[in-house]
Amino acid sequence: MRKPLTHLLHIVTTVVLKMIKTYSQMLEHKTFEDRFNFLKTTALVGDITFGGHRWLNQDFYRSTAWRKIRREVIIRDNGCDLAIEDRPISREEGLIVHHINPITETDIYEMTPLAFDPEFLVCVSTTTHNAIHYGDSNLLIPSNFIERTPFDTVPWRKGGFDE
Repeated sequence: MRKPLTHLLHIVTTVVLKMIKTYSQMLEHKTFEDRFNFLKTTALVGDITFGGHRWLNQDFYRSTAWRKIRREVIIRDNGCDLAIEDRPISREEGLIVHHINPITETDIYEMTPLAFDPEFLVCVSTTTHNAIHYGDSNLLIPSNFIERTPFDTVPWRKGGFDE
């Protein structure tokens, strides 16, 4: 016996809603690493979002509506990476207001909450943004990172004071 269409619609809606991530859910994760792991994806930037319609993306990010909501999110997150207070984003790092869930052309045309509601947005640095989209936490380690060792800044004290 076939299930009624409404039952199928309910199942699909439930699955989709479980895939939608929110800012409030992200805040339940207290550390930067936990928040990163909650948000990371393997989707490529703009891959399923706009495809060949990048002009729409550019128009959207220049719009007055987007600039207004972007400003609100930056104030809410205090310009900090993943809204972690001790991780302010410097001008050099570049601040991005990131859509927690990928948006589509329809989201922009219909001005859906996924595109314009702060509950689906968070401040991130450019590095964090790339790491989220590529699902690669290794991108969070600076390329000029040098592993510190004991006495590396005072080589004449390698053995301490007893030498």
